[in-house]
Amino acid sequence: METESEPYVRLATLKQVHRAIADLNTARSLADTLQTVADGVVSGLGYELSAVNLVRPDGDLVVAAVAGSASAEALMAGRVGSRVSWERRLAMGDEWGDLRFIPYTEGWVLDDDDVPQWHTAGPAPRFADEWHPMDRLFAPMYSTGPSGGELLGVISVDKPRNGRRPGAWGREALQMYASQAAIAISNARLRANMQRALVRLEREQQALRASEESFRQAFEYAPSGMAIAEMGGDQHGRLHRTNDALCRLLGRSASQMRRYSFADLVHPEDIGTLLRTSAEGGRAELRLARRDGTFVWVSLRNSVVADAADGPRFLLTHVEDIEERKRHELQLAHRASHDSLTGLPNSAELRARLSSRLCGRPPGSETHAAAAVGPYGALDGFAEVASVESTAYVPEPLPAGGLPSAGGHGHGHGFGSDTGPDYAPDFPPEDYGGGPGISVGYGHGHGHAYDHHEHAIAPDEDTDDGTKGLAVLFCDLDGFKSINDRFGHHTGDAVLIEVARRLSNGVREGDTVARLGGDEFVVLADGLALADAEDLAVRLRNAIIPPIRVDGRAVRVGASFGIGWAGCGMSADEVLHSADQRMYREKRARAKAGRRAG
Repeated sequence: METESEPYVRLATLKQVHRAIADLNTARSLADTLQTVADGVVSGLGYELSAVNLVRPDGDLVVAAVAGSASAEALMAGRVGSRVSWERRLAMGDEWGDLRFIPYTEGWVLDDDDVPQWHTAGPAPRFADEWHPMDRLFAPMYSTGPSGGELLGVISVDKPRNGRRPGAWGREALQMYASQAAIAISNARLRANMQRALVRLEREQQALRASEESFRQAFEYAPSGMAIAEMGGDQHGRLHRTNDALCRLLGRSASQMRRYSFADLVHPEDIGTLLRTSAEGGRAELRLARRDGTFVWVSLRNSVVADAADGPRFLLTHVEDIEERKRHELQLAHRASHDSLTGLPNSAELRARLSSRLCGRPPGSETHAAAAVGPYGALDGFAEVASVESTAYVPEPLPAGGLPSAGGHGHGHGFGSDTGPDYAPDFPPEDYGGGPGISVGYGHGHGHAYDHHEHAIAPDEDTDDGTKGLAVLFCDLDGFKSINDRFGHHTGDAVLIEVARRLSNGVREGDTVARLGGDEFVVLADGLALADAEDLAVRLRNAIIPPIRVDGRAVRVGASFGIGWAGCGMSADEVLHSADQRMYREKRARAKAGRRAG
């Protein structure tokens, strides 16, 4: 019989349990882990038979592993018990902590359910706590905790070697082992076991000494970072204890970690996220500082370890290194929103950034159709655009430097940015230099201002009052197809890369340069007046026309620009379409003029 006066029996049992848990961490597959769980009950907990019942995707439980009896394994392995039958068993059993015990006097009502079992009849017990062959003892395993987690499986045990129903120490050992088995199966189930351990540590001093070692082993040898922080008082948030995995992750010793709280270590931009996470069940992904000054992305999951009398006392935090996953996610996000050849924002990202600045038409507002006035007369459309073209090429050396990376100067910092459509730029307008040779027509889309939104309003060419708006410059390369046809796609790709670089170098840091596809590019530049947009188009076109050297040969392309103005009440597609149409209209007009001149 287990009593409080048998410390040597308890120590031997603890060593056996520790070896069984250590074996769980050496299993290489799910099947090995399940069998190791079953074997550990027999080798470390003093039972002759055990089975692991695993929850399947359909909710039923299948006998995934059996240990202790070849005949029991042949009878039960692979058989399935319905979820309804299992829930009835777990609901009707006596509660021994997290374990469920159904004495033989009540087990007869389960004889006709479909749960696989090996129990047989036997004589009545000779003394009060003798184990009966029809007694049933179950250890449920939960994914996030027995109180609110999803059922992962159930360990069934039978035939204690001492012939008695387990006492307090035996129950506690089985309960701890079930928690560790859940961790081995799902790699994320440590918190519930530690919560129970911490509660027990606060209740009884003698139980504290017995449980502390098992908790320490689980805490210290956890593969992911673990920390216990103070709650309440002057030391709120101070790290009370950290495991070796967390110390290695942050490059700090355990004694150094005790000087900090997570608030001291978190990246300044993530402090708000941390504060919102400091609660029961809080989850967050944020950056923590390493000793060398770099930051690592981690996932934090919190549990409050509560004392029944005093309320919450500690915050138990699981810290998982997600640096590789975050880096992969950022790479995927960048690839999804940027052109693979030039590194510029792609069509989808361009539309997202443009849409982030445009709101719908307010109730009662009027949509202003514009009439562009320029050297070619009046034109209809939602947004008027301009076209710039030249026939002279001036050779000049290739600019030094490579194509800016995505997010660098010239693109990646425009309105919307890579962080999403909620971003709006905050940069002062800048004047552009320019030159002659540009034909311009302008349009406007006006809206009524909201308190929460700064409307994009196109400048009005009729009044030319210096209003600054969001310019959309649609660029199409001239002569690019002949380069592709004559020299091949390799040369064409090199030309596109160089054009992207020249466009990026020619705009402000807050502007966006995007590639729609083929040889079409778009520049978004906020805070420009009419003359500013004209000058910008001239400068960009002049930056494109110098020869581009590829594999020892110099090739040249021209560029046509359409200048559009985005205004609230318009859609991104309306703005881009009108700019596109205007540019091609100007191309056709110039081509016709050229044929007449010839």
